[in-house]
Amino acid sequence: MELVSNTSEMALNVSFTNSSSNCTIDSFKQAVYPAVYLTIFFLGAVGNGLSIYVFFQPSQRKASVNIYMQNLAISDLMFVSTLPFRATYFLLGSRWIFGEALCRIMTYTLYVNMYCSIYFLTVLSVVRFIAIVYPFKLWKVTNVKNGKIMCTAIWFFVLAASSPLLSNEFAGHNRTVKCLDLHPDNTYKFFLMNNIVLVVGFILPFCTIIICYVFAIKELVKTKTPQKKTSICHKKALSTIIITLILLLLCFLPYHILRTIHLSYNVCHQDNLSLHKAVVITLCLAAMNSCLDPVLYYFVAENFKAQIKSLCCR
Repeated sequence: MELVSNTSEMALNVSFTNSSSNCTIDSFKQAVYPAVYLTIFFLGAVGNGLSIYVFFQPSQRKASVNIYMQNLAISDLMFVSTLPFRATYFLLGSRWIFGEALCRIMTYTLYVNMYCSIYFLTVLSVVRFIAIVYPFKLWKVTNVKNGKIMCTAIWFFVLAASSPLLSNEFAGHNRTVKCLDLHPDNTYKFFLMNNIVLVVGFILPFCTIIICYVFAIKELVKTKTPQKKTSICHKKALSTIIITLILLLLCFLPYHILRTIHLSYNVCHQDNLSLHKAVVITLCLAAMNSCLDPVLYYFVAENFKAQIKSLCCR
């Protein structure tokens, strides 16, 4: 009888601890996510909306790098349009009121944007790398037609690869409908998916950008007295690779590291509150990429700065 009593008391204590932990993390999310998401929504909607307007101007120069940035801006604008729904969910204390279909779309859109952004940024770096190292041999690879084909391939691949997220079911608890939170029953499945996505969606693109950066620097050091036109091309190419590298290090690297650790803890049925809070912060950083990308366009897109100045003059 005493053993049964002690076991019941232990189970009750564990349940109370989990409940307190969930309450604490929900309060933390309620304090952090709405403020961050609404700020990103405002900055991202203005920045990407203006960028798309500039990219679609008839006078805007048609170049493959502009095609990639145009698609990146469209992806970012799609994502920031979902942020008011996310902010509302957390403001209501993690209670979803917009229906099951829209809940699935929210999760789907987050990861589509994240990995489209990573792939577009990677291809941009590769194109700029080719412009420095093989400007004449591989010029056909970097033309507008191939740029459109590559963008279509990236959209198709990421949309198809992320499609399993559309089949996720709701996690309901005490009449409070949950969304945007990991269901305990799906932890192991998400852990396996994360391991694949980590390699294909982040490590390979990240290593590609690092290689482009190293070889671009090596080539620029070799070029002793470049012509003025070549020097401008090299400067833009290097700026693209450096800004892209900074965006990946700041926005995506912390999130992928902590998401992997967090899922590993959950698979072992351990709940680390500090780690969970850290994941919340890094997800905010990942979302912040959507309002930082216009900085890249301003400095490295072809004719973009001149178009912005022309709009300001009007």
